[in-house]
Amino acid sequence: MGSTSFRQLTGNARGCLVYEPLFLIPYSMFTTYTSIYMYQLGVTETGIGWITSIGLLVQVLSSFLSGYLTDRLGRKKALLYFDVLSWTVATLLWAISQNFWFFVIAAVINGFQKVPHTAFYCLLVEDTAPKERTYVFTLLQLISVVGGLFAPIGGLLVYHFTLVPGVRIMFVLACILMTIQFIGRHYATRETDIGYRKMKETKAMSLREGMSDYALVMKSMLGNPLLLMIFGVYILFNFQMTVKTTYVSIFMVEYLHLGSGLISVFPAFSSVIMLIFMRWIMPRIGEQHVHRTMVWGFVISVLSNVILVFAPQGDLLVLSLSTVIAAIGTMMTYPYLETAVANAIDDENRAKIFALLQVLILIVISPSGIIGGWAYGIDPRIPFLLVAGAFVISIPLMMLYGKKAKAAPVEAGVKLGHGD
Repeated sequence: MGSTSFRQLTGNARGCLVYEPLFLIPYSMFTTYTSIYMYQLGVTETGIGWITSIGLLVQVLSSFLSGYLTDRLGRKKALLYFDVLSWTVATLLWAISQNFWFFVIAAVINGFQKVPHTAFYCLLVEDTAPKERTYVFTLLQLISVVGGLFAPIGGLLVYHFTLVPGVRIMFVLACILMTIQFIGRHYATRETDIGYRKMKETKAMSLREGMSDYALVMKSMLGNPLLLMIFGVYILFNFQMTVKTTYVSIFMVEYLHLGSGLISVFPAFSSVIMLIFMRWIMPRIGEQHVHRTMVWGFVISVLSNVILVFAPQGDLLVLSLSTVIAAIGTMMTYPYLETAVANAIDDENRAKIFALLQVLILIVISPSGIIGGWAYGIDPRIPFLLVAGAFVISIPLMMLYGKKAKAAPVEAGVKLGHGD
């Protein structure tokens, strides 16, 4: 990927991605500290698990509604309205949180993020040619990685102001920057052609009719084994990400006895490794080797979590090794997995199928907060063994998908006529 890569983007993909750093930079700053911030304000590990699971349950509801609302309001309006609700309002609430109940209310409001998630996905993908999509998701990952480089600013804020005031500042910054992003992106994008058509089609449709449409889409999904396989891998990927994100910071501070200012260095370190990988390795991976690359990415991810489980307390070298291996594993899987899912979904029903996929993901990962909290209480290393287990199951699934996708490339998309 050369330095000209961003210039090649046009239309909505460009409008979406150009403003994305305003979300991902503040997000990467506070996400490292959210669990410890709750902990410092008197929320127990089990309480943190409950808050995570409550948030995920609301996300199940908002995922169900997201396909209907994205079709009904249009991609752009659904994106703007629900981003402001789920992020602008939630970050403000987190900034002033005092106890468990503040976090519960914020988790409920933030749970509506699945509506803009579906809308953003449609806006990003629908007017982009399938062969360009790996490229778009790689750039999205690149922006996310660059965002991770700013995580140590969060560490500096914590070091200077102490943990709770430092994290409050991060949330206020997030509230301001994210809101600028939502408004800027709204004016930099146009409604997609499919978006206009879906708005017309759903205008006269009641919520009940909109929901009954899901049954038809679900039936077609269940009749497509190839789609179910790639969805299975995607669901497991999201499960491990939720468990790891929720507990890795507490694990480093409480169990491995690292300073809370120091832990923000790891996301930045991870980002540097990802940038090197993106610059030098990814361009060499040909289209025909994508499935094999993903399988090896899962193997490497298993290894990184096993190293983390056996890391001696306070050993920065072993933790750095685990971080490097995890970063490489992510780069070998994430952009390709997102593209495989995007290309497996038919444009005509993208909002609804993606919404159903989000529901399936959330049904699987909703208990992950409670399971993670319970497992962490028994032994802080168990959540990371669960993460490694999710990757272990993904390996044969991905191998099978790779074989079947080669044999039947036509089967990969869910094709449905409207009203089918």
